Amino acid sequence: MTGVDTARIERAVRELLLAIGEDPERPGLERTPARVAEAYAEYFRGIGADPQALLADSVDTGSADDGEPATGDAVVLRDLHFRSVCEHHLLPFIGTAHVAYLPGAKVVGLSRIPAVVDTLASRPQVQERLAEEIADALEAGLEPRGVLVVLDAVHGCVTTRGARQEHSSTITIASRGALAEPAARAEIIGLIGSSRGA
Repeated sequence: MTGVDTARIERAVRELLLAIGEDPERPGLERTPARVAEAYAEYFRGIGADPQALLADSVDTGSADDGEPATGDAVVLRDLHFRSVCEHHLLPFIGTAHVAYLPGAKVVGLSRIPAVVDTLASRPQVQERLAEEIADALEAGLEPRGVLVVLDAVHGCVTTRGARQEHSSTITIASRGALAEPAARAEIIGLIGSSRGA
């Protein structure tokens, strides 16, 4: 990762404040350029980061005697909270990711999956591409039999400007391998939507 040039961001934010007719020296705004630079360093820390590195310590579980994967059925992580920034207006979109994979010979620590989501979300994004990138990273890093990624997010560019649809959210789905099959995909989506008490 090349890192974020916070001094340059501060200069740009100061110029932006001037461009909208504000006084960047007035009380309340004098620290805004520094605050924005600090926030942007966090929002965009995924630029240049390799999500594959997060999956490098996957465990090879081998195969059962019949040649089938020894790891069994789907691994499903629900309700992974994420935030990203839409590349069209640099406004946030915030939501929930649900990620499932059918292990092949490799599994990975469960904390690595949200780390992959966070890394790929921490760069200018569009939700459709984010879902695809998460699925691609898991497919390349774990070589599973199937992957399914469901993202449900609320977009600042939809809720606060233009149409101002305050209660809308956007759902995107990316699937690979066996979980691209309609019946298998529907089963996992049903599991994602099921009640925890069921």
